Amino acid sequence: MSESRSASLGELAKQGIILLGDGYRTKRSELGAAGVPILRVAEVFDGRIDATFADHVREEYRPIFSKKVSRPGDILVTTKGTVGRVARIRKSDPDFVYSPQLCFFRVLKQSVIDPGWLYQWFRSTEFRLQAAAVQHQTDMAPYINLADLRAMRIEIPPIRQQHAIAETLEAFDEKIINNDRVVRLTSQLSSAHFSEALSKEVQGVYTVGDVADVFDGPHATPQKTSAGPWFLSISSLRNGRLDLSRSKRLSEEEFTKWTRRVTPQPGDVLFSYETRLGEAALMPDGVRACLGRRMGLLRAKKGVIDPIVLLHAYLAPEFQDLIQRRKISGATVERIPLKDLPDWPIKVPTLDGSGILTDMLRTLNTRATTAERESQKLTELRDALASMLMSNQIRVRESELLLEGAI
Repeated sequence: MSESRSASLGELAKQGIILLGDGYRTKRSELGAAGVPILRVAEVFDGRIDATFADHVREEYRPIFSKKVSRPGDILVTTKGTVGRVARIRKSDPDFVYSPQLCFFRVLKQSVIDPGWLYQWFRSTEFRLQAAAVQHQTDMAPYINLADLRAMRIEIPPIRQQHAIAETLEAFDEKIINNDRVVRLTSQLSSAHFSEALSKEVQGVYTVGDVADVFDGPHATPQKTSAGPWFLSISSLRNGRLDLSRSKRLSEEEFTKWTRRVTPQPGDVLFSYETRLGEAALMPDGVRACLGRRMGLLRAKKGVIDPIVLLHAYLAPEFQDLIQRRKISGATVERIPLKDLPDWPIKVPTLDGSGILTDMLRTLNTRATTAERESQKLTELRDALASMLMSNQIRVRESELLLEGAI
């Protein structure tokens, strides 16, 4: 291929250039405690996978779903809920079977399509515009289907140009992935330091109400906007960090209404009291937001406990076990009884070691926050550059000048 050409994804599949498919509809009888893990749509983020693998299909059924098992290089697209999130399977990822709300793309002829370039196309503005144009809506959630994806058209440049674009944008992706590793490592170190402090000695018996005030969030959902303060989501609480990529925004007028009960402040411990029980994160500086549905917050009492220590006390295994023992299982969701939460026991280290521990936890949290904010800026730059490269508004050589000092 010496010149650019246009084709639909379905045409490329018919020509054997790519393979595209959807996920596997697992039967309840096929599930087991061990086997091939299932990748759910909620575990796919833009540019990355953060899987917990809560469900597995028993190995004996692999011959049935073998064509829907992941391979390194596969490109994933979420097709229900938050439509159009895109990620790529890496060599370090384990084998898993795709769930029905995912579609996957696999390049079969790399002399025609560079897998890295195709991945970048799925993250481009062009793909998002086409996905928005064909999106369907049900009472539950928006969706697109495999037929919609097959009909999408793609402008394919010469293979050398594909290689150059993929290599340029991959530099950003690798830096962002490295920052993600830093965040995970600092979280692991923080948990280890807190656990070590707890193992030495605990000062008396505290309750949640002794160390913090408990606040509830709104019990409804406001109308979302494209700009304005954040309306936080329980999906943004993950691994002890707040990821705003899953949250929406609301107007200033709505913000005033939805913060009458409480306005989240830096250092507040945000937590989920329904469905995703046990998740929590610190409210960061520089973010104006209101609590979303099913969210509460703990506000550390001044002079009693530092917010960073309170967060790790909440995330500690012992308190997580307490949540599971005392949760209420309703008809549809599991929840924490907020009226009882102030009376729950919670362990914190002795005051003698709290100064050193607090300083350590703060330092690690600052390092993680720095990495997250750097990734956010790199993502914005990368997306802008990708849009220009994929639409031929800028050439690769010109982009290299913009990259100097950026990475």
